Amino acid sequence: MSMRPSEEIRPRRKFLCTLALAGAYVAAIAAGTLRAGRVVAAPWNQAAFDARAVAAVLDDIGAVSVSDSGLIQLKAPEIAENGAIVPIEITSLIPDTQTIYIIADRNPQPLVAFFDISPHLEPFISTRIKMRESSTVRVLVKAGGKFYGAAQEVKVTIGGCGA
Repeated sequence: MSMRPSEEIRPRRKFLCTLALAGAYVAAIAAGTLRAGRVVAAPWNQAAFDARAVAAVLDDIGAVSVSDSGLIQLKAPEIAENGAIVPIEITSLIPDTQTIYIIADRNPQPLVAFFDISPHLEPFISTRIKMRESSTVRVLVKAGGKFYGAAQEVKVTIGGCGA
């Protein structure tokens, strides 16, 4: 079965268009109208990630007081066979959710992750975290300048943080 002429031209045309676009970027960078730079997704709170205790994490993120909330749905296994891959799902039903924090109390560095939530997105996170040992997993939600929390105990049979 032979290809029609138009089918032969498409891959070549796509390649030439891609090549031309790449050339335009290189020319723009060389001319100084477009600068190559680093893209950073969100401000990095190094002190909070380096903290060794939950109280220090709370201080570093500015969580002076945390109210328990039934509007935070935390789904985590009661028993995690491998602490290197503990699946976590979080849904915040709190209006104006801005940031979601995940904290594992007994990890060497308790702050596992944080996610800045765009107002145009549903505040839902599905991820896997590492846990050194059995511990309480806390989820903090910052909404409207206040902090709300939920927690669940997770038992780990094999540690995941170098243990």
